[in-house]
Amino acid sequence: MSLTQLEAARKGVVTEAVRRVAAEESVDAEVLRGRVADGKVVVPANVRRKASRYCGIGLGLRTKVNANIGTSMDQASVENELAKLDAAVAAGADAVMDLSTGGDLRAVRREIIEACPVSVGSVPIYEAAARATAKHKNMAQMTAEDMLWAVRRHCEDGVDFVTVHCGVTRAVVAMLEKQPRICDIVSRGGTFLEMWMESNNQENPLYERFDEVVDLCREFDVTLSLGDGLRPGCLADAGDEAQFAELRTLAELAKRAMARGVQVMLEGPGHVPLADVVTQIKLEKELTGGLPFYVLGPIVTDVAPGYDHITSAIGGAVAAAAGADFLCYVTPAEHLSLPTVEDVRTGVIAARIAAHAGDIAKSVAGAAEWDWKMSTARAAQDWEGQIRLSVDPHRARAVREAGAPHNAEVCSMCGDFCVYKVRKDRAGKTK
Repeated sequence: MSLTQLEAARKGVVTEAVRRVAAEESVDAEVLRGRVADGKVVVPANVRRKASRYCGIGLGLRTKVNANIGTSMDQASVENELAKLDAAVAAGADAVMDLSTGGDLRAVRREIIEACPVSVGSVPIYEAAARATAKHKNMAQMTAEDMLWAVRRHCEDGVDFVTVHCGVTRAVVAMLEKQPRICDIVSRGGTFLEMWMESNNQENPLYERFDEVVDLCREFDVTLSLGDGLRPGCLADAGDEAQFAELRTLAELAKRAMARGVQVMLEGPGHVPLADVVTQIKLEKELTGGLPFYVLGPIVTDVAPGYDHITSAIGGAVAAAAGADFLCYVTPAEHLSLPTVEDVRTGVIAARIAAHAGDIAKSVAGAAEWDWKMSTARAAQDWEGQIRLSVDPHRARAVREAGAPHNAEVCSMCGDFCVYKVRKDRAGKTK
């Protein structure tokens, strides 16, 4: 069996994936190798798949953005999901997760993997639950073997990272009975496992047989994304004992996985009050010794359905500045419906803005330089330069053209009263 990315890094080997990430991020390859060896950076790279672009996630690197796509029982068109994939990649997503629950799940996953130039993740428990429901009309009838089979199948198909909800244990779930939540468990995978444990009076197999999960990931060099099945689904539920107990469990499991040569990142909340975001990011870093942290949002208010790409971008910027390494986008459709292609594009752009704001705060190489170039172009009234440098050139151009300024030198907001034009004209007269 070949070395995993983690094992190679520990032996002093700079792999092709690490070399390419280092070059893209303007980081010394040997420095990056050391961070991979320490677990502070992961480079998801399934041996069954040759990605066009490798994605480095972690310390000192640009904050990455993931886009979730996937079919549902109501809308199971793979063509729609491939269109969303194209939109996500075009908008600048660093990774895509297939969260499909409708249609031929393996066929959808394989088509997404085949078409995707960036890293691909998945959640195997969805397929295990879907198969049990189709076969028995009851997902509680799935077995431990079904769950492990799903992990293997996803690894074999070529996904670069898998989300597994290993921290949803009977002890952690019991805490919810002592401290009930308003929204209870909102993670789909966490809900499936909680229901399975209650129905079968057994422990979570993904926790009980964690070493087998790790061995499957090691065989294909798949990065483990330890899912936060107890993430809060509203502000009132954030920061309860169940959430933090799961985090402590995941931190311990992460050490076990790394000891067996498997790369690990942890997933985090969720709905969190803005004042608590920094504390939650720092706690994860402290408990894990700085392992990469992958956060959903965080969504910082519950009252904006239709605008949750904004609520999550606010939380995402604060989280990234505090040390979060990977932002899962949230679209305007969150809490309401399956996202459209345009929702996907909008969600990626919003998350990228949040990630970049965090990168400036973290002094990530090249982050502030991008803004400096934009400022220089703006001061020079270089409109093409401003459009080219924008996070979304297509929208920037469309907005400018819709304004139809009478003078191409200015915009239709200030016209001849443009501060840059006034100063330029004054400078010309004084010469």
